[in-house]
Amino acid sequence: QVQVVESGGGSVQAGGSLRLSCAASGYSFYSWYCMAWLRQAPGKEREGVATFSSTGGTTDADSVKGRITISNDNAMSPLYLQINSMKHKDTAMYYCGVLSGVYSAANCFTRLGKGESDNWGQGTEVTVSS
Repeated sequence: QVQVVESGGGSVQAGGSLRLSCAASGYSFYSWYCMAWLRQAPGKEREGVATFSSTGGTTDADSVKGRITISNDNAMSPLYLQINSMKHKDTAMYYCGVLSGVYSAANCFTRLGKGESDNWGQGTEVTVSS
């Protein structure tokens, strides 16, 4: 059974920073995989934030472009999402998903954005105050 656990959420003032972590465990890790962060604000649909692919690429959404860094050292280490210059619109529940296979970061962004995976965490909540 694959387990995905997000952490690092909390309350932060506008302009501040947070680093979210996503730890996946419970299986012999795939040789090729991709991982993504999505978020869902109250009353809104879930949207993609950023993606990391084991092929070496990353993507990020226009809404966070220039403000985030997504990183993952190897298949057994957590996926990190650093968000800087936080804005009120970053307030949301942040979810991490894992997909096995060879996908470019952009393709992974599309697939996980559609929910194409059974491997999701319960989310970590981020609140940005003025």
